[in-house]
Amino acid sequence: MTEQQTFDIAVIGAGINGAGIARDAALRGLSVIVFDKNDMCSGCSAISSRLIHGGLRYLEYGEIGLVYESLHERRYLGLTAPHLVEPLRICIPLYEGATRGPLLIRLGMIAYDLLSWRKIVPGHEMLSAERMKEDEPGLAADGLRAAARYYDAQVRFAERLVLENLLAARAAGAEIHTHTEVTGIVVEDDAVSAVSYRDDDGREIRVPVKLVINAAGPWVDRVLDAAPASGKRLIGGTKGSHIIVGCFDGAPRDAFYVEAAADGRPFFIIPWHGQYLIGTTDIRYDGDLDEVRASDEEVDYLLTETNRVFPQAGLSRADVHYAYAGVRPLPYKEEGPESAITRRHIIRENTEIARGLVSIIGGKLTTYRSLAEQAVDKTGKLLGRRLPPCRTRETDLPGAWGLDRAREALEAIGLSEAGIDRLLSIYGGRAAAIARLCADETDLARTLDQAGRVLAAEVVFAIREEFALSLEDIVFRRTMTGLDADQGRPLYDEFAAIAAAELGWSPETLKQQLGQLREYAESLRVG
Repeated sequence: MTEQQTFDIAVIGAGINGAGIARDAALRGLSVIVFDKNDMCSGCSAISSRLIHGGLRYLEYGEIGLVYESLHERRYLGLTAPHLVEPLRICIPLYEGATRGPLLIRLGMIAYDLLSWRKIVPGHEMLSAERMKEDEPGLAADGLRAAARYYDAQVRFAERLVLENLLAARAAGAEIHTHTEVTGIVVEDDAVSAVSYRDDDGREIRVPVKLVINAAGPWVDRVLDAAPASGKRLIGGTKGSHIIVGCFDGAPRDAFYVEAAADGRPFFIIPWHGQYLIGTTDIRYDGDLDEVRASDEEVDYLLTETNRVFPQAGLSRADVHYAYAGVRPLPYKEEGPESAITRRHIIRENTEIARGLVSIIGGKLTTYRSLAEQAVDKTGKLLGRRLPPCRTRETDLPGAWGLDRAREALEAIGLSEAGIDRLLSIYGGRAAAIARLCADETDLARTLDQAGRVLAAEVVFAIREEFALSLEDIVFRRTMTGLDADQGRPLYDEFAAIAAAELGWSPETLKQQLGQLREYAESLRVG
C-alpha cells in the first residue's frame, strides 16, 4: 500500500459484516481496505449462539421478511461453506403453563417450513410427550405436553467463517489491517476524503478513500466520533451471555430451544465442540463496550433454567468451563422490551455527518452475506459506478473444496485420524496447505498436545497466511484451541515459543504476550 493510492471503500470493523462486505466488494472489482482496532472477529461476531438459523422467534414479532431472508441465507451458507456450517436438529419441549402452546408452535413450524422452500434440511415434526421422553430420557417429564423437532444449522467456529471471508477478500485484492485503529475520518467539502490511523511507530498515516463503511458493530457510534461532526445515537445494544459446560447427567443428544420459567424468554442448550453451549440472555447495556462480562446473575439464570429442564444435570458454577458475553449492535430504541427490538439490519447513510459515510446497524451471522450484497449495491450507487452482479451466493468460501485431497495430505504426514478430523473441521480444504508446510519444514510436523491433534505448523500458518499477530489471535481465533474445555492452556508456552521465533519477539514481548493471553483466558472464567 502507498499513501497516494485512493481506495474505493474503507471498511471499519472486521467482524462478520465487515468481512462479508469486503469480500463482496473486492469480488466486484472495487478497491477495498479493511481496518479493525483489534483482531478480526474479536467482537460480537464471536459471542453469538453459533447458529445459522431462520429466527423462529422473529415470527412472534411479525418479522416474516427477516425469517424468509434468514432461511434462504441458511441454505446458501450450507452449500458454499459445508465445512463450517452443518445441519443441527433442535427440539422444543412444550410444558403446561408455557407462554407458547402446542398450537402456536405448530403454526410457527408450518410457517417456518413454508418460508424455507428449496431447503436442504428435513421439515419439522410434532412429537408426543411419550415419544420425546423416549428419545431424550434426561428431559423433565412433569407437565410435558408435547414437543416439536426441526432443523436449523450450526457454525461451530464463527471465527473461521469471518476469517474465510477476509481470506477471500484478500485473494480478490483487498488489504486487511487488523490491530489497527482508525483515528480519524477526514471530511472535505462535506464528503469523506480519507481515513487516518496510527502505525506501529506512532506515525499518523492518511489513506485517501472515496467511501467509508462503518461496520464496527456495537462500536459504530464510537467510530462516528472520529468524524469532524456528530450525528444522533444509532446503537442501543443488548447484552447477551453464554456459558460453556461439559457433558452432564441426562444431557440431550439434540439441541434444545426452551422457554425459561423465570421470564418466558427462549434460550438454547446446544451440543457444541464436545461441550454444551447454553444461552443467551438479552439485557440492555450502556456500559463499557470493551469490558463486557457475563454477570453472576446471568450465569445463575442459565444454570437454574438448564437444571429445571434436565433435572439430573445438577449444574453449578464449578461446572462452567468458561463464559462469554457481548453486545448486540441493535438500533437504538429508548423504551420497550429488549426482545421487541428488531433484528433486521439497517444500512444507513450518515449524510448529516458527511457524504460517503455509511453505517451498518444490526446484522446476524446468518444474514451477513445478503447484508453485504445490499451494502455493496448501495456503494455502487453512491460511487456512481455500475457494478457487476453479486457473486457470493454461489461462490464457495476458500476451505469448502479439496477436503479429500487435504485428508490424503494429512495422512501422508502421519497425523492421527482424530487430528485429521480436527484440522478439516477448522480449515476445511485449506488444511492441505498446513500439510505442505509440514513437509517443507519438518520440525513443524510435530504435534504439541498429548492427544496428537494439534500441529506446530498451525501456529506458523496462522501468522504467515491468516494475519495473526498475537498469541490471543492464534489460540482463540485461528487454531480454536482456546475454545476447548481447558482453553488450550497446556499449549500456551509451546505456542508462544513458536510465535516468538516466527515474529522475532524479544523476551520482553514474549512475556507480555503470554501475560495478555492468560489475562484474556482468565476473563472468561466464572468465579
